[in-house]
Amino acid sequence: MSVLKQFNLTRTSLLTFISELDEEIVDRESKYFDNTIRWYIGNTLLMNEKLLFVSKNSFKLSDKYKELFSSDKKSADWATKAPSLKELMEQLEDQQNRINNFDELFWKSNVKFKVPYGHIETHGDLLIMLAHREAEMLGKVKVMKQVYDVN
Repeated sequence: MSVLKQFNLTRTSLLTFISELDEEIVDRESKYFDNTIRWYIGNTLLMNEKLLFVSKNSFKLSDKYKELFSSDKKSADWATKAPSLKELMEQLEDQQNRINNFDELFWKSNVKFKVPYGHIETHGDLLIMLAHREAEMLGKVKVMKQVYDVN
């Protein structure tokens, strides 16, 4: 399976799942989870943006996203209003389109920074890692929804 096919399968699955969520459940907090579903969705969007769109000209998210969705942030500590689920979905779709517009040369080119997960040399390797991370996050938010539906 090509790198882009793997990413697109995961991103489409994520978009399909979150399209059926409502605003109330994505902000629900629980002692069982570190953050909310909205935080996990936003963190996925932010991490992909930070690692694949490293130049200021290609990075499309506002600085507010770093304040809300960085790995060292918690949704319980938010002082500003988070983007709506609809906004996050639109940005995930836009990001997916921009990722698909990179050419084959980009995916073969080396990343210019050290990635803490595994042996990442090329942008293609990086996309495989990000797709894996996104799939893990999708599994987590599915479990979160199941727990919320029971309680």
